[in-house]
Amino acid sequence: MTSIERLETGPRMSQAVIHNGVVYLAGQVALGAPGASVKEQTKDVLQRIDALLKAAGTDKSKILSATIWLADIRNFIEMNSIWDKWVPEGATPARACVEAKLATPEYTVEIGVIAAR
Repeated sequence: MTSIERLETGPRMSQAVIHNGVVYLAGQVALGAPGASVKEQTKDVLQRIDALLKAAGTDKSKILSATIWLADIRNFIEMNSIWDKWVPEGATPARACVEAKLATPEYTVEIGVIAAR
């Protein structure tokens, strides 16, 4: 069995788990922008993802899959206005985007990704 590496491990979860050259990120919320607009929260979440991917030895060009949860699907276009500028052209991942209640009302966007290392 190959080793499993965990980053930013807490009592409930790790922010990243690396196994067999694949990086699995926990769903990220806008810890730096709770209650802000969907655009600002999306920017904050993507910055967190960039930092975690870098710590794991990879980057957004190697994202295989992304799952996006929106507290209100009517914010789909607003979120995509930031996502589309962030995701590398020609390296867009498989993606799902759904509406769901998030942990607390101040968070409107949550994104989880899986990336190659």
